[in-house]
Amino acid sequence: MANVLSMYRTVKRLGIPDSQIILMLSDDVACNPRNLFPGSVFNNADRGLDLYGDSIEVDYRGYEVTVENFIRLLTDRWGPDHPRSKRLLTDENSNIFIYMTGHGGNEFLKFQDAEEISSWDIADAFEQMHEKKRYNEIFFMIDTCQANTMYSKFYSPNILAVGSSELDESSYSHHSDVDIGVAVIDRFTYYNLEFLETIEKNSTKTIQDLIDSYTLEDIHSHAGVRTDLFKRNLSDVLITDFFGNVQNVVAQPTEDDILFLLNHGKPREELHEDEEYKKQIFKMNQSQINSFKSNTIHLTEDKTSNTFRQVIALTILLGGALLWLTVNFKG
Repeated sequence: MANVLSMYRTVKRLGIPDSQIILMLSDDVACNPRNLFPGSVFNNADRGLDLYGDSIEVDYRGYEVTVENFIRLLTDRWGPDHPRSKRLLTDENSNIFIYMTGHGGNEFLKFQDAEEISSWDIADAFEQMHEKKRYNEIFFMIDTCQANTMYSKFYSPNILAVGSSELDESSYSHHSDVDIGVAVIDRFTYYNLEFLETIEKNSTKTIQDLIDSYTLEDIHSHAGVRTDLFKRNLSDVLITDFFGNVQNVVAQPTEDDILFLLNHGKPREELHEDEEYKKQIFKMNQSQINSFKSNTIHLTEDKTSNTFRQVIALTILLGGALLWLTVNFKG
């Protein structure tokens, strides 16, 4: 579970609010009687940071973390009474980061040792998302044994995928806490976090920089990346396109600003006869101008650079499987 919660903490630090994160946790660790530190989850043996504090918002936990709910989340096939806060409310402008971790094998990932999701299941769900215009780009990351097989069946456009291990290869833990008696974090996730901890909201580091940081010496398995479905060069894809929420401030020419014209231009009665003014009013009526923040500047949302946390880790984080989507169990 520490894998998912660590990634959750990182994307929140980079500006993605809980309203744009879907967190799915088996949630069976913090209060487990074997946990010597009740109500706490740590990702390091020194226990310097409690990941399970008051600031986490779990959207699906325990019995709610199922393959069916995960597929429904991606495809938005819910009944009318399903809470909006537990839906993935994305569109064709949304970048989605999906992180999964847990017990896995060749083209499957277990959900709480009760059921499995296959590579085909996820691939078909992504295709439904594409047909329904539910994403702009997807960054899929998975940390499990034989992880790279989980994206082998993807066929929809604009999907970038990375995994921790090849076919017939295990994914390894980084270190254990001897007091608790279990491994606290996995190597692939650990070194992704180590890289991401150097990133700030205005960083110019790219996804290619992240992938270049993967080494067999660190991870102890062969991390993989699939780029054939993704149209952009990874050297042009900022880390913050998926792991951060950055909004641009765009200067608007004063001659296009109706508030400026009203306050500093022609008298109000003359404006009603002005053709440029009429054009601006028409644009407003068409909802192409949504707000005016000042006489000369308005804020616009650069949706292509937003990471919707609906993991989904949009971010979707599924652990155990935990979705964040983050799935939080290892193979």
